[in-house]
Amino acid sequence: MKKVVSLAALTALLAGCMDLNSSSTPATYGSGLDEEQLVTADNTLNTNAYLMAAAPKYYIGSPYKIEDVQYIPGEDLTYNQTGIAGIVPVELNGSKTSDGETFDSNQFVATSKTLPLPTIAKVTNLDNGNSVIVRVNNRGPFVNTRIMDLSAAAARQIGITGTAKVQIQVLPNESATVKNATLGETVKVAETQAQPQPTVIQETVVEQQVQPTPVATSGEYSVQVAAVYSEDNANALARELAQYGNAVVVREGDMYKVRIINLDAANARRVIDSLRSDKGMAPGLLKSGKWVNADSI
Repeated sequence: MKKVVSLAALTALLAGCMDLNSSSTPATYGSGLDEEQLVTADNTLNTNAYLMAAAPKYYIGSPYKIEDVQYIPGEDLTYNQTGIAGIVPVELNGSKTSDGETFDSNQFVATSKTLPLPTIAKVTNLDNGNSVIVRVNNRGPFVNTRIMDLSAAAARQIGITGTAKVQIQVLPNESATVKNATLGETVKVAETQAQPQPTVIQETVVEQQVQPTPVATSGEYSVQVAAVYSEDNANALARELAQYGNAVVVREGDMYKVRIINLDAANARRVIDSLRSDKGMAPGLLKSGKWVNADSI
């Protein structure tokens, strides 16, 4: 008989996976993972108090590179990808996660390379159809071909004993709720947070909320907003961000990278600040095609 998420008498607010950021020699991230619409997210699945507790901090982090692959952490409430999942070693119990929690292999927790921490997601084992809801609270896995690592308890819940192909779907309402709790906010989740803003809205409202950034025609700076495996998602994001400048999609290997290009230093600074404040994103910055600190201008 399968076991539901435990509500054991834990008084600690949180727990999570190991702090993979402390690894001295991380391997390349997974590659060649396809996004598929295989399972409709069931937001009626129960999530317990442990999963929904506030974290010590809400962590997105800056863009980073592992063996020439660039990763851009950021919020994506429509995240729905498939890939290979593994298991976090139980000997890492007690280690700190990227958002300041303590890893507990008996809780339903997981790692992600780019999702905000904490995020609530549904993970489905595509070999048997079993699903579990997890609290994503650490970066990783820094291992080639894997998109996520699960705690031993979460892996056991869906029948994973080594690795398996899974589908990962962010639960937008639950994720926004745990973010608000972590940030100390009490605002209820708006439905518009889970989906792109409709295009049929008053133009005056759009102009007041987000001022388009002027575009330099020959600037040496580019702002990278995201790196995803889905070309459709990349194109959709580029269209959404066109108000900030010349948004394009650049394919590198298996990934599609969304960038706002041809910016001078002043406009690049405005774009970065606007994306941080308006979208909660953590954009990266390139100068003449080379990565530089986003706060260097």
